[in-house]
Amino acid sequence: MPWNSGGSGPWGNPPGSSGGDGDNKPSGKPIPGPWGSGDDRGSRRPGEQSGGQSGGSSDGGPERDQRPGSQVGSQGGGGQGGGGQGGGGPFGGGPFGGGPFGSGPGGPFGGGPGGGPDLDKLIDQAQAFIRGILGGGFGGGRGGSPGGGPGGLFGYFVSGRGIGLILLLLAALWVGSGFYLVQPDEEGVVMRFGAYSYWTPPGLHWHLPWPIETVSQPTVTRINRTEIGFRSGTALEPGGDVLAESQMLTGDENIIDIDLTVFWRISDAAAFLFNTANPEGLVRAIAESSIREVIGRTPIQPALTQLRAQIESDVRKQTQEILDRYKAGVEITQVQLQKVDPPAAVIESFRDVQRANTDAERMRNEAEAYRNDIVPRARGDAARVVAEGQAAKAATVAQATGETQRFNSVLKAYETAKDVTLRRMYLDTMKDVLSHSQTLVVDDKLKGLVPFLPLSIPPPLKATPRATPGAAPAPAAAASAGGIQ
Repeated sequence: MPWNSGGSGPWGNPPGSSGGDGDNKPSGKPIPGPWGSGDDRGSRRPGEQSGGQSGGSSDGGPERDQRPGSQVGSQGGGGQGGGGQGGGGPFGGGPFGGGPFGSGPGGPFGGGPGGGPDLDKLIDQAQAFIRGILGGGFGGGRGGSPGGGPGGLFGYFVSGRGIGLILLLLAALWVGSGFYLVQPDEEGVVMRFGAYSYWTPPGLHWHLPWPIETVSQPTVTRINRTEIGFRSGTALEPGGDVLAESQMLTGDENIIDIDLTVFWRISDAAAFLFNTANPEGLVRAIAESSIREVIGRTPIQPALTQLRAQIESDVRKQTQEILDRYKAGVEITQVQLQKVDPPAAVIESFRDVQRANTDAERMRNEAEAYRNDIVPRARGDAARVVAEGQAAKAATVAQATGETQRFNSVLKAYETAKDVTLRRMYLDTMKDVLSHSQTLVVDDKLKGLVPFLPLSIPPPLKATPRATPGAAPAPAAAASAGGIQ
C-alpha cells in the first residue's frame, strides 16, 4: 500500500483501516474539510515510528505529525494528515486551522502560545492540496484508494474518456498544422515525402500534415544581386576588389579589370529548389565564364570605350542560355558593368591614350562640322556662277544671231537696190549719230574772235554754253561738231 492509509487527506486512513497507534486501531473523530471527513487517526509516513496512542487535538498541540524519517511521541498532534479536529475551514479550524494558517490561539500562524508559524503544517497542507488536485492522494482516501484507481483531474485524464479526448486534441492539432499562408511575393511548393508534388499561388492553403507533405515558400518577385569582381562592404565585413574574378585577357592579349553586377529573379520555383543546390553560386560561375568569353574576343580599346553596352547585352544573353540548359529556374533581368579599367599599374598611361583619342575624335567632329558647312556653300556658289555663265552665253548667242539675221536682210536689200539701200543706211546712221550729239549755234557775223568749241562734251548736256561775245564761228569746226544750223 503506497504511503499510508488515513482519513480524507493524502496521509490519512479511511474508516476501519489502520489508525495512528502502533496497533493500527481506530482512534479519533471525523475531520471536516474540502477533501471529506475521516477519522482523527494519526497518519504515518514512510520511515516514521509512532508512539502508543495517537489522539485527536483540535488546537494543533505540540505533538503533531512529523515528516518522513521523524519520530512521533506518545501522543500525535492533529493536522491535515493526522487525527484530531481542525475546525470547519478548508484545511482545519479557521481558514487553515485555528487561526489564519495554523491551529490554536498562539497567533496568526498557529503554534503554541506566543510561538512562531507552524511551517511544517503549512507545507503538509500545501502538499495535500496539490495532490488532491492531481489525483486524490495517489492511493489514499475516498478519491484514491488502491482498488479504485487515481482520482481528481489526473484520474480523469488517465481514464479511457480522458485518453480519447487527448488523442482527439492531438489529432486536431496535427490536422491544423497543414494550413499555411503564401505571401503575395511568394509561391508555395508542396513536397510529398520529399518529392515535388504541386505548387500553390499566394493565399491560404492546406496540405497533408508532416511527415506526409511539407511546403517551401521561395520569394519569386525579389530581384537578387550577384557581384563579380568585387564585394560590397557591410557593417560586419568590408568590401573590395576580388582580383581572381575581375582580371581577364582581351582579344588583343591585354589585361583588363572588370567589375560586373548580375540581377536575377526566380522564374520557376520548383526548378529553383530541386535542380540546383546553390543557385547564387551557379549564377556567379556562369556569369563569370560568360564575361571572360565575351572579353576574350573583344579588343581592349573598344571594351574601354564604345562597346560597353554591347558587352552587357552579350553577357546577359549567354548567361541566360546556359541557365536555361541547366533548368535552373532563374531569369537574368539585367547585367551592369560597374568598372572597366586597365590594371592599376598602367592605368594612367591608358588614360593618357584615352584622352588623346578623345581629342582626336573631337577634332574629327569639328572638321566634319566645318566640311558640312563650307561644302554646301561652295557648291551653291559654283552652281550660281555656272548659271550666270550659261545665261551670258545664251544672251551673246542670241544677240549674234539677231545681228546676223539683220545683216543678211540688209545684204538682200542692198543686192536688190544699191542706191536706195546706201542712202537709207546713211540716213539711219546720221539719225543715230545726231540723236546722241549736241547742237551748237554759231553766229557768223561775229568777227575778230576765234570761237571755242568743246570737242568732248559728255551727253546728255542739258545746258547749252553761251557763245563768247565777238567770236566768229568757224564753219569747218561747226561742221565737225555735228552740223550747222
